[in-house]
Amino acid sequence: MNCSTELKFIADENVCKLGRWLRILGYDVAYHSQFSDEELAGIALKEKRIILTRDHDFLEMKTVERCLLLESTSPIQQLKQVVDTFNLTPTEDKIFSRCVKCNVPIERIEKRAVVSKVPSYVYKTQDTFYRCPSCESIYWTGTHIENFKDRLKSFIIA
Repeated sequence: MNCSTELKFIADENVCKLGRWLRILGYDVAYHSQFSDEELAGIALKEKRIILTRDHDFLEMKTVERCLLLESTSPIQQLKQVVDTFNLTPTEDKIFSRCVKCNVPIERIEKRAVVSKVPSYVYKTQDTFYRCPSCESIYWTGTHIENFKDRLKSFIIA
């Protein structure tokens, strides 16, 4: 689960679900529902991130260098627009390579290190585990990942 992407995004409060979907696909996406427009624009400028928004006000801000105005209210349609606009090619090896909670790339961890951190059934049935070095969340490659891949294969995953 290694991810190397060049583009970095920041999602405003109106498209946080899109931000989560992009993180799941392995893209670096900052988002927080408490960012003001000015804070978000400042972070985007400082960190060279592309603003993802439905708010037309960002197009008028002089401090905004790169911004994509999303057309749909549907997170899936927004995701398709981002993928198409930036010619992203999400691949299976990028999926679930970032922590969906804090955006940090996750790392493989020894199975024995998670014995007390995951449900016993999961520990017994899974062999591969990952950990977020920032928030300590534990991830594993269960059936939810295959279901997610199947759902997106029809229109996104290369």
